Amino acid sequence: MRVLRRALGTLLVLGVLGGAVSRTEARGDDARPGSGRPAALTPYERLLPAPASARAAGAGYGFGAGTVIRTGPGSPQEVRRVGELLADQLRGPSGLPLPVVDGEEGDGIRLRLDDRARELGAEGYRLRTTPSGITLTAHTPAGLSRAGQTLRQLLPVRGTGEVPGGEITDVPRFAYRGAMVDIARHYFPVEQVKRYVDQLAQYKINTLHLHLSDDQGWRIAIDSWPRLAAYGGASEVGGGPGGHWSKAEYRDLVAYAAERYVDVVPEIDMPGHVHAALASYAELNCDGKAPERYTGTKVGFSSLCVGKERTYEFIDDVLGELAALTPGRYLHIGGDEAHSTPAADYAAFMDRAQAVVAKHGKTVVAWHQLANARPARGAVLQYWGHDRTAAAEKSAVAAAARAGHPLILSPADRAYLDMKYDKATKPGLAWAGYVPVRRSYSWNPGAYLPDVPESAVLGVEAPLWTETIATRADWELMAFPRLLGLAELGWSPAASLGWDTYRPRLAAQAPRLDAQGTAYYRSPEVPWE
Repeated sequence: MRVLRRALGTLLVLGVLGGAVSRTEARGDDARPGSGRPAALTPYERLLPAPASARAAGAGYGFGAGTVIRTGPGSPQEVRRVGELLADQLRGPSGLPLPVVDGEEGDGIRLRLDDRARELGAEGYRLRTTPSGITLTAHTPAGLSRAGQTLRQLLPVRGTGEVPGGEITDVPRFAYRGAMVDIARHYFPVEQVKRYVDQLAQYKINTLHLHLSDDQGWRIAIDSWPRLAAYGGASEVGGGPGGHWSKAEYRDLVAYAAERYVDVVPEIDMPGHVHAALASYAELNCDGKAPERYTGTKVGFSSLCVGKERTYEFIDDVLGELAALTPGRYLHIGGDEAHSTPAADYAAFMDRAQAVVAKHGKTVVAWHQLANARPARGAVLQYWGHDRTAAAEKSAVAAAARAGHPLILSPADRAYLDMKYDKATKPGLAWAGYVPVRRSYSWNPGAYLPDVPESAVLGVEAPLWTETIATRADWELMAFPRLLGLAELGWSPAASLGWDTYRPRLAAQAPRLDAQGTAYYRSPEVPWE
């Protein structure tokens, strides 16, 4: 797969895109913020994330009232579901009937699974357009789904017209491409998170990390500890009513995401960030007294009682119930900002917490502070440092990577979506500095941390913390358009990355974002359409 990605990246740089123009050329656009408009891009040049290889050739296909989606004879039911979802997504802007039928004969949009296309891996695909139709080929249904999202971008925003002739061959650079949302600081209902899942999948992000508990609120029902949600969930930053999800709502979200090939990674933070749990159950406190609920924004002041055996019964119950609800391979156990837990206690606690995760058949994910303890075999570390992070801390993460622990990169001064764009941004924080659109895009995950090779990087993730975010409008303003840049960093080959070529492609997404009612920050660095 690495060899294929290198070869496809080479094709891209050689200028197969559009038949003549290299992705790495500036196309005459000025890199200064907001200056001028670049030359008009062809449909293949507008794609985001940039595909590994794209070649315009020949006449296109007229997408219109007679178009059907064909899943092929004998295709698995899962391919039929991919076709139905794609039809639903294309019907929205086009208003066309788009029936989904069995059989490959005839024109239209053809979905093909090909056992011989193993080089495309778990999510890669080929998309070929001729006057007789559009053929999407992949080794897996997930690959067909990713191809469908590319097809959506090749169509006019309003949904009817010609899909240009040509061929795309595409595979992701990193296996893990994630976004996190914190529903603990401010509560958000499942329907809002479903909307985010649709937005993630559209740009080939394949993981949704849910921060389900913190000092200010507990957001998931746990049958064995019902007061966590009933009492601990009834608060949030600023003193609002909070809320929580039932198990049925969580299952529904997980299933909705799975239909779009987005895996859900739930997080229960520990041993710190646990005030909502401590307020819910006196027995979890070392002194046996439950504190009042907390609605501020300080961090690092709470800790589970490491010396109590009841604490480990608690995490076993909670993680066990959550594991049973979550088909994905990962459980995130936090581990950050545990300032009220002595280092020796922290290491001992994380040993036992990791064992609980393994007991329930899952793989540990934790924030990178776990590197200073004893990461379990196969544990994944999520790095959230920044340019000013101490060298010793970065060295500990590099040492963990050398020991075989995959890394998810979420540098706060690049990938944190709650960081303000500039001093005028109303929501958001700035403790990691301002993060304008160009800065969030302009880094290379494969060479970001000293002494960490690209082979040690599982992928990237864009977290959205919600201390200052309480509405959908603010959520989307902070996420978009920076999330699109993180999607490209995770998917596109390194050879295709570059601000001068990215900014006009980002600008070209504006009509699509507008049509979908997505709020976004119109950065002066981007020549918006």
